[in-house]
Amino acid sequence: MHKVLLALAAALLASAANADTLISNINGVQVGADGRLQRFRALTVGDDGKVRQVLEHPELIRLAGITRTVDGRGRTLLPGLIDAHGHVMSLGLQSLQLDLVGTSSLTDLQQRLKDYAAANPNARWIQGRGWNQELWPDKRFPTAADLDAAVRDRPVWLVRVDGHAAVGNSLALSEAGVTGSTRSPSGGSIEKDENGRPTGLFVDAARQLVESKIPAPTPSELDRALLKAQEVLLGSGLTSVTDTATSVEDWNAMRRLGNAGRLQIRVIAYAFGLEPLLSIAPGGQTPWMFGDRLRMPGVKFYADGALGSRGAWLKRAYADAPTRGLPQFETAELTKLADRAAKNGSQVAIHAIGDATNDQVIGVFEQLAKTYTGDRRWRIEHFQIAYPADIPRLDPAGIIASMQPTHQTSDRLMAEKRLGPNRLAGAYAWQSVLKSGGRLAFGSDFPVESPNPFPGLSAAISRQDMNGQPPGGWLPSERLTLEQALHAFTRGAAHAGFADDRIGSLEPGTWADLILVDRDPTAVDPQALARTQVLETWVGGKKVWERSPSAAQPERGR
Repeated sequence: MHKVLLALAAALLASAANADTLISNINGVQVGADGRLQRFRALTVGDDGKVRQVLEHPELIRLAGITRTVDGRGRTLLPGLIDAHGHVMSLGLQSLQLDLVGTSSLTDLQQRLKDYAAANPNARWIQGRGWNQELWPDKRFPTAADLDAAVRDRPVWLVRVDGHAAVGNSLALSEAGVTGSTRSPSGGSIEKDENGRPTGLFVDAARQLVESKIPAPTPSELDRALLKAQEVLLGSGLTSVTDTATSVEDWNAMRRLGNAGRLQIRVIAYAFGLEPLLSIAPGGQTPWMFGDRLRMPGVKFYADGALGSRGAWLKRAYADAPTRGLPQFETAELTKLADRAAKNGSQVAIHAIGDATNDQVIGVFEQLAKTYTGDRRWRIEHFQIAYPADIPRLDPAGIIASMQPTHQTSDRLMAEKRLGPNRLAGAYAWQSVLKSGGRLAFGSDFPVESPNPFPGLSAAISRQDMNGQPPGGWLPSERLTLEQALHAFTRGAAHAGFADDRIGSLEPGTWADLILVDRDPTAVDPQALARTQVLETWVGGKKVWERSPSAAQPERGR
């Protein structure tokens, strides 16, 4: 009995020493390990920033050790959402460059270009991103001549919203040495007119011909961009993001921010290619750093381009053009690259959009799975257009489909034109992936789309855009339940990055990464869900962002 009393006393003393925080009076909502919605009304957080208790009945809580209380004022609390596929530095750099998101016409683009050039007279190159000709009346790709009409005294380079095509003015082409005799590289295309002259449009691998001539951002510019991206992401309700094309320079900027104690969001980084991977993580997956805020578990390869610029590789020709797209690798070469990374102990993620590419990449992973057993968590990034018979191949090979719901709402009209009405089965097929036993991880592909995850949740459960179009949803059999969609943005995204032992849910021992929002996602329609406002963002038990009156983020499209 004496020993029992001593043990109880020691437990009370230890609890008191924990200096826990109690967050109460909340409408807590999350998805449990069983895939079902869980409700809770309070939680306690230790001074180590990790969850101690999740309480459905807070009146039963033991107050021993509670030194701070936070009144949630009845607001809805969710686990911090996780974006399973984005581009952190691109998001930040875009904020420092010409923003072309939402341009309504070529004339609009030209005017923005003129205004930016006038406001930035010392910029050696003028760079911008975000145009989408599919939103313009004539849907025509811009040309060098179009850009020359706005700016001709400095090189101009403007990247399409999907990041897979770009247009330069005549001076940009001249500095790159591109002429009518320049051949398109493997995996890319230099678009030319009927006379064989470059139009100024470059697709996929051909972009490097010009981009290799653009001065690289300085470390100071990268640091500014990273801080800006972090602010935007935290304000969107994201406590963790997956960066799916990390360069050595990007990684160094993330390390600098971490060393300075300013890295607040968690970044799961995938090296952009084998060489950066072996430079950063030659021994396989790096350890977690900065309080589990940075890690590199693997590598990302591109296997094709995008649907909007007709770079996605299809089994049959596009319905609106005599091309099948642009595969980046022969299967043997892609297998060799992935095998080298897997041998290094690294996780492999491969970008695949077209149905021919998804077939190819599944085959590569099926081959690797015979050699590399265990929990490898192969990833296909996008898995956008799949041949229906290929979808059931995911689960047996241990492949995760890392997908982006707002791509479907942005792409649907364009996808119908690119594929035709009889080839849409298997397009953005989220429910089919789950029904076949596969795993989903959801993200946005920011800055291609807004990093705001709530339009993604809305699209996932409705197959409609923020305006409720089309009525009834596009290919509605692929809709998800709210539980399934929220799982993909939390537990599923964490699992895809080998982080589910520490983030993705609010359970004892996990990090207290959480958000407070202005509405209950279980009590509103999809369009109202899409307009959810994040009020507070907490990482590791500390508030790192709080909403102040500001303009809404622009909607994006592809």
